[in-house]
Amino acid sequence: MASGASKSAAFMLLILNMGLYFLMIVIGSWAINHGIERSRETAATLTIPARIFPIYFPMGNLATGFFIILSLLAGVVGFTCSITGLNNVFLWNAPNLHAAYASALASLSLTLLALGFACKEINIGWTDSALRSLEVVTIIVSGTQLLCTVAIHVGVEDAVARQKNLGGRY
Repeated sequence: MASGASKSAAFMLLILNMGLYFLMIVIGSWAINHGIERSRETAATLTIPARIFPIYFPMGNLATGFFIILSLLAGVVGFTCSITGLNNVFLWNAPNLHAAYASALASLSLTLLALGFACKEINIGWTDSALRSLEVVTIIVSGTQLLCTVAIHVGVEDAVARQKNLGGRY
């Protein structure tokens, strides 16, 4: 039936997402470290409104700070949800699939929020090559996380239908 294909698809997508989210964490952490080290020397030459901007990064544009912080947050949440989702998908019963679906949906929402800031940063322009790679990884992981959420949702529907056929027993 559909549950075998959905289980293998969700499992492979979770492994892929775990690697992509780890890459987001590494690039985002590097960007925050680079911004902290270089912001003091470059912020001193700015005019007053830009100098008091709370999230200033010496690379990119004014959307860069929000994008880096949200992509790092989405990376940490997505990586954690991928690890717990692997365990839940491996067990493949209704309560664990509901938990995997809820965490995948939370991770998807944060990733799509980071995707929005990535699109804004691309629209404004003036980005560094490391930021372009973070934008590309964010775009790719948004698509794979959406597919993973759909695969887990198909598994949830199959588990609920199987539970109804068994009379409420797991």
